[in-house]
Amino acid sequence: MSTLEEQIDIAVPVLAAWEQLHRVHEYPRFVDGVRSAHPHGRNLAHLGVEIDGSERSVDAEITDRGRGRVMSWRTTDALRLRGTFALLPLDAGHTRVQIRVEYDPEAVHREFGGPRGFAQAGAIERAVREDLDHFRELVEARVSATEAHPEPSDAPAPAPDHHL
Repeated sequence: MSTLEEQIDIAVPVLAAWEQLHRVHEYPRFVDGVRSAHPHGRNLAHLGVEIDGSERSVDAEITDRGRGRVMSWRTTDALRLRGTFALLPLDAGHTRVQIRVEYDPEAVHREFGGPRGFAQAGAIERAVREDLDHFRELVEARVSATEAHPEPSDAPAPAPDHHL
C-alpha cells in the first residue's frame, strides 16, 4: 500500500466543512473523476468514477467519529482504497482539512491504467491537491453566500402593499 497525506486551510468554521463532507451527492462538484455519487444505507455510498477514459462503479463504506471531526472511508471492492479526513479548527472561522489516502498502486493501474511508479504517485498527489482546492472553493463560497443572505428570521413578514 502507498500512502498520501495532504492538508489545506480553509476560511470556514469546522462545522461548515464537516457538513460539506457529508453531502455525498455533491462529491462530483469537488472530486475530480467522480461523475455521480449517491448515499445508500446508513454508511454506504455509490460512486460513478471516470479516470483517463475508464469508467467504473465504486462502492464505499463511510464511517466517522463526529466528536473528533474525523471521517474515514474505504472502498468495498478490489480497488482497495481507503482514507481519512480530519478537520481541525484553527479558530472560529478557519479549519485545517487533513487527508490521508492509502491505495494499492497495482490495483489503481489495473483498474484505470495510466502511469506507474513515481509518475502514478505524482498524478494521484496532484489530483488530491486539486480536489482539496475545489473543496475549499465550494465550502467557502457556500459560507459566503449564507452570510450574505442569512436565513429569514422568525419575525412576521411585512404586510403586502396593495397599491398599484
